[in-house]
Amino acid sequence: MIDISKAGAFKLGDRIVKRMGYGAMQLAGPGVFGPPKDRAGAIAVLREAAASGVNHIDTSDYYGPYVTNELIREALRPYPGDLVIVTKIGARRGDDASWIPAMAPAELESAVHDNLRRLGLDALEVVNLRIMGSVHGPAEGSIEAPLTVLAGLQRRELVRHIGLSNVTAAQIAEGRRICDIVCVQNMYNLARREDDALIDELARAGTAYAPFFPLGGFTPLQSTALSEVAKRLDATPMQVALAWLLRRAPNILLIPGTSSVRHLRENLAAASLDLPSDAAIILDRIAAGVAQAGVAQ
Repeated sequence: MIDISKAGAFKLGDRIVKRMGYGAMQLAGPGVFGPPKDRAGAIAVLREAAASGVNHIDTSDYYGPYVTNELIREALRPYPGDLVIVTKIGARRGDDASWIPAMAPAELESAVHDNLRRLGLDALEVVNLRIMGSVHGPAEGSIEAPLTVLAGLQRRELVRHIGLSNVTAAQIAEGRRICDIVCVQNMYNLARREDDALIDELARAGTAYAPFFPLGGFTPLQSTALSEVAKRLDATPMQVALAWLLRRAPNILLIPGTSSVRHLRENLAAASLDLPSDAAIILDRIAAGVAQAGVAQ
């Protein structure tokens, strides 16, 4: 049996979650749109994650849309007492599968109620306000207006804790002046390390950081050096990439996604992978772009 507790735990809001979690995005259809090809298989993945001790699941009502939340409810409700479901608002899906900002007050409130209804909850444990930013990542700009709306929903006890997604350090600082920010969710992995300084600052503040696309997202990480380290450790390159993230900082909470039980088990097994210091140095060099191996990201 896989023991994900070896990866440790960290505070998320007023709960303690295991650092190895699960992201439900890939359970929807191609392009995170429409139903899964194998609904029974998607249910099996969620139940396997819970049975393996995962108590942090990331989702959003705009995955599908609606698909992943409905799958989570079908697979796991009544929910385990220690399960923390983290969702996101701030976007909606077009009929053409496009991602459209949805930041108006009525849209934000509707999104919270949609998540509550489809997940079958009275209150959402953590809601990340997703800032659409630019196509390449976060973009500076005030988040006061939408975050103030979300903070109002928190005061109405529809939301317990608030996080931010796809944001800059300046936006986090602005957000902290409005409400308590319990987590940040940005793109970060071996090849994308723009948030190095931010992660360290958040760790000092005791704030969780959940990297999305920890395995490279739609273009998986590829590196000769990464593959060589994996071969040496008798692991897969993706397991090594996850183990590197766990080693990187104690506040990093992993939410790798998959629609396959086999891949889920492989990802969870990274919790037990001991990454030697010399291997970590090699991986750091890849991330810094000074290794000879090419990285496709």
